[in-house]
Amino acid sequence: MNKNIVIRQIQVKDVMTKSNPPIGGYCVNPYVGCTHGCKYCYASFMKRFTGHTEEWGMFLDVKNWQPIKNLDKFKGEHIIVGTVTDGYLPEEAKYKNTRKLLEQLVGVDAELLICTKSDLVVRDLDLLKKFDKVTVSWSINTLDEGFRSDMDDSVSIERKLKAMKEVYNAGIRTVCFISPVFPGITDFNKIFKLVKDQCDLIWLENLNLRGGFKGKIMDYIKENHPDLYPLYEKIYKKKDRSYFEELEKEAEQLAKDNDCPFVDNETPYGRAEKGHPVIVDYFYHEDVRGSNNTGKRNRKQEGR
Repeated sequence: MNKNIVIRQIQVKDVMTKSNPPIGGYCVNPYVGCTHGCKYCYASFMKRFTGHTEEWGMFLDVKNWQPIKNLDKFKGEHIIVGTVTDGYLPEEAKYKNTRKLLEQLVGVDAELLICTKSDLVVRDLDLLKKFDKVTVSWSINTLDEGFRSDMDDSVSIERKLKAMKEVYNAGIRTVCFISPVFPGITDFNKIFKLVKDQCDLIWLENLNLRGGFKGKIMDYIKENHPDLYPLYEKIYKKKDRSYFEELEKEAEQLAKDNDCPFVDNETPYGRAEKGHPVIVDYFYHEDVRGSNNTGKRNRKQEGR
């Protein structure tokens, strides 16, 4: 745990927030901030609401809330843990906010989704097994440990893969979230081969550059992958979608070659046949945001 991280306790009225992510439902973030400090993190915009002067990744607010009551309120809903933080940050080992949350949600008639980059989630297998519908998702967008460490301070790729396998073997639905896909760097074919026997779903999401981190990522590519810089300019300055349109076709062919279902912007609940995970196209967040996992997109223009 980084000793330079500023940590404080805060009181919140409610930890459950009605929201409109692609699959709809409630978002739950047991912490404010995220010490993984991903350089491409879309959630870094949250800093301006916190009062912190530290850089994103260098502060963490530990939420305190009143016990969750009336679980019937969430009947039939999706509950997503970790939309602008990771419930299993290293600090969770000490504060146990996510474990407390799970204890309070046991018995809820809802689909629970936990998004993480950590292996600490295996600590809570005893609780996860008490939910009728629960899914754990790991974000893995590279098999290059050097690139991974350049981008974030999460656990190693090997530890993520090991945790995914352990949770999958425990009978819990798992997702390999190949996100964000870095053009010319992320090799989803290689990742697919490694995870296909230990996950039920593979989600694909493109790198979306905006806000303060756009310049940092572009500078990183220019310095470390100069051969790819023209491609990044084409995608992120000229708004050309053709690279990801071709990638969608490749993903669909990969699914066909491996007898895997390929779906667009929808994730029906269920377990996949081992070795044949469902591949889900979530490219272009602006097209799927608020679509409630219906398989429909909010396109501003025809064609992609």
